[in-house]
Amino acid sequence: MVMGLTLGPTAGIPSSGSTDNDPMRIRFTKMQGAGNDFVVLDETRQPLGLSTAQYRFLADRHFGVGADQILSVRPAPAGAVDIDFSYAIHNADGQEVEHCGNGARCFVRYVRDHQLTDRDTVRVQTMNRVLTLTLQPDGRVNVDMGAPVFDLAKVPFDAVGLTPQVVNGWATWPLELTVDGQRSTVFAAVVSMGNPHAVQIVESVDTAPVLVWGPQIENHPRFVRRVNAGFMQIVSRSEVRLRVFERGAGETLACGTGACAAVVAGIRLGLLDAQVDVHTHGGLLHIEWQGTADRLDTPVFLSGPATQVFEGEIDLP
Repeated sequence: MVMGLTLGPTAGIPSSGSTDNDPMRIRFTKMQGAGNDFVVLDETRQPLGLSTAQYRFLADRHFGVGADQILSVRPAPAGAVDIDFSYAIHNADGQEVEHCGNGARCFVRYVRDHQLTDRDTVRVQTMNRVLTLTLQPDGRVNVDMGAPVFDLAKVPFDAVGLTPQVVNGWATWPLELTVDGQRSTVFAAVVSMGNPHAVQIVESVDTAPVLVWGPQIENHPRFVRRVNAGFMQIVSRSEVRLRVFERGAGETLACGTGACAAVVAGIRLGLLDAQVDVHTHGGLLHIEWQGTADRLDTPVFLSGPATQVFEGEIDLP
């Protein structure tokens, strides 16, 4: 469904005759990747300058458009070499975050479909890394997500005073939670994919207490900038099921960086092979990581679908 407008140079400017008290009308595209949904904004011609409250409004599923994240497409940084675009990511709570794998796939589909580039492969600057995104002939998108980060200070994660549980030569860390008034300890693999993740292995994602433990892990004091909580069920060495309670968004139908973090954790724990299909509630993602204990800086590759849902315009308060 298209809500009747084409993108133009006036996107984001209040309509003619408006006053400072009038709402700001902007154009947007709604997209999804494996059910992880996004509002995409074109800021290549001019910045929109949205507030935290306006990002929250856009993401609201009752009063706004509805999305897990807001993606803002921006020009490459001044003086950047071999960079095509930059983009900002805001979670549903309005806070800017570092990275989003499913959003990156939607990004490259957006810039191609809206004729902002004619390249099948683009390089994009995010808050803390450069991504290489490739549109495949079958419409799927492959993303070089960069290397995982295991340095706890860079995740960041405060492990002072904790005793890890070592599996296959790699530490998993105890997190104290409260369940029905009782204290409980779970062990999680801690890794960053440009954003922080805590991954647990569970018997079944269907029965895992994602909505109970997820918020507690997200806001656990050991994670200085909060964390995405992953719950992974091992099906075989090449197949897992995954649910992720995302920082600032709650449980989503899929999480690209969460899938990467989970597979990397599973490989380091000796449970998975180098190529893994990840089943999420929203669809199938494919992850490849050839990393080993002495080659931890090997990049992770993510592939999966990216689809435009509709376009439209909305008045922001």
